[in-house]
Amino acid sequence: MHELVLTRAIAAPPSRVYQAWTDPALLKQWFTPAPWTVSSAETDVRPGGASLIVMRGPDGTEMPCHGVYLEVVPNQRLVITDAFVSAWVPSPKPFMTTILTFDDLGGKTQYTARVRHWTAEDREAHEKMGFHEGWGKATDQLAALLSGGASS
Repeated sequence: MHELVLTRAIAAPPSRVYQAWTDPALLKQWFTPAPWTVSSAETDVRPGGASLIVMRGPDGTEMPCHGVYLEVVPNQRLVITDAFVSAWVPSPKPFMTTILTFDDLGGKTQYTARVRHWTAEDREAHEKMGFHEGWGKATDQLAALLSGGASS
């Protein structure tokens, strides 16, 4: 398998977790692990719609993350890929497809991020880049935002 997975219970309903993934103003508050920040975020949340999230490192380096939504089921599921940079314009180097599910746990959400890579080498590189730590910290920030607490 070329997949990395992160699963967490988040103390917010699926609608709020989904909104945090689709509202640019909310994405900017949690999406990348501190001390990185999001300098800009754009979303066109529909199948074929593009997203662009620009992450900024502590030294000012910016990393644009282009994606296209493949599947959108409000409050339940998002599938996003970087195989395209905009509506069906191929990426020069596709890396991953992200499948996000938001399962209702009676007012809480079972949040699962499945990140599928094109190659075993890409999966291994993503893991070595700190997938579990980075996505874990960003998810902690997401949970803190939705609970009204400060992001760490």
